Amino acid sequence: MQKIRYSRYFKVTIILLDVFVIASVFLFFFLRNNDFNYDGEIWEQNLLSLILLTLFWILLSGRTKLYSIARNLTYTIYLERLITHIFLFIFGVILLAKVSNNDFLKQDRFLIAIFLFLMLFLIKSLVFFTLKYLRTLGINYRNIMFLHEDSSTELLKNILTERKDYGFKIFEYPTEEKFNAENLKKFWKDHGIHTMYLSALRFEQDEEKDIYKLAETNKVRISLVPSIAKNNFFRYDLGYIEMQPVLVRSKFPLDYLTNITMKRTVDIILSTFILLFICSWLFPLIAILIKLDNPGSIFFLQKRYGYHDKVFSCYKFRTMYVNDDCTKQTTTANDKRITKIGRFLRKTSLDEMPQFLNVLKGEMSVVGPRPHMLLVDDFYKLKIGRYSIRSLVKPGITGLAQVNGLRGDSGDRDIQMQKRILADAFYVKNWSLSLDFIIILKTVFLVINGDKNAN
Repeated sequence: MQKIRYSRYFKVTIILLDVFVIASVFLFFFLRNNDFNYDGEIWEQNLLSLILLTLFWILLSGRTKLYSIARNLTYTIYLERLITHIFLFIFGVILLAKVSNNDFLKQDRFLIAIFLFLMLFLIKSLVFFTLKYLRTLGINYRNIMFLHEDSSTELLKNILTERKDYGFKIFEYPTEEKFNAENLKKFWKDHGIHTMYLSALRFEQDEEKDIYKLAETNKVRISLVPSIAKNNFFRYDLGYIEMQPVLVRSKFPLDYLTNITMKRTVDIILSTFILLFICSWLFPLIAILIKLDNPGSIFFLQKRYGYHDKVFSCYKFRTMYVNDDCTKQTTTANDKRITKIGRFLRKTSLDEMPQFLNVLKGEMSVVGPRPHMLLVDDFYKLKIGRYSIRSLVKPGITGLAQVNGLRGDSGDRDIQMQKRILADAFYVKNWSLSLDFIIILKTVFLVINGDKNAN
């Protein structure tokens, strides 16, 4: 079947749509302030301003990667790029208003900024979700295959199968004992294969060389899947000595003092605000509900690994009947140990609110990898090679994995944990204040609506 692809034209269409929105907002405020009176000099001056803003928008996208919309891009990461891009653009609008002679820009610059933010945010979010929806219907898909499978390719295959909105159609290649060039070429041609995924450690050198040569000749892209169980590939970046590529030790964003200071400052401000204006009345209310529901302590303290694997006491509201298995057994769906009020607290994540005390003490951050039970960490450290990358930042009350639905113990626990660690490793390597801001916003949304993945 011939695959349908519009990707080549999609980017240009989206850029033109964005330019149209910017021009429409700009023109609306200009006409409103000039009563539709034509003055050639004023129109020429404002046309120049509009062209400058349009060029700034397009050039800025090279930095924010706004139009580098990979089909596997999550809305969380896209939203971070979008918010960053719009704020920088609005800063450019306000700056232009300061230095130009445009009266309407000087008068309405903040109103224009609000309109631009709302219009661009809504339209670009609508386009993003529309494209995702079309891909779930089988439109704009990409044909892919896996040549031999191991635990790493199995996990990737699981992700791509679950996420229909990514738009990948997987064709199963019949298992062969030996590499057969003619059979592989025929399979590519019959199914219109765009990308073939290979395990990085699966093939002999000569066999791998033949596969690469064959793929290049037939214009099939090859993507390597590193071993998730053995390799610490997140710890390395591709660098160059002259023109020779080398893998160099990564320096993560939170290795820099300025970034650490910014994140800690935001943590202190936010946790202080939450504790003073929300927890001051919420804590007594929850405490009363816990006591009325079941006798016992209000708070539950559990040892967790923190920054650089330093053990600390993590604060939570007690959500279970008093039992001896709380430090030995993780929760499961419909766990009978959970109290009635405890189930509500878990569903709304209100049981995590005391952890703002951990944040204020410097043991946790508002956003970061969620801390697991000690026995869970000790178990998976031996199974997943890059697991320890989580300890390079402080654990968080919420995190990238949680807002992307990777919470709870539903399904295959090993696969779920591997997905969580991939999300945590991505966060450590790609941290930014804007990403923290988006994760916090999505967490608030989950608290209001309830998290279906919470146990």
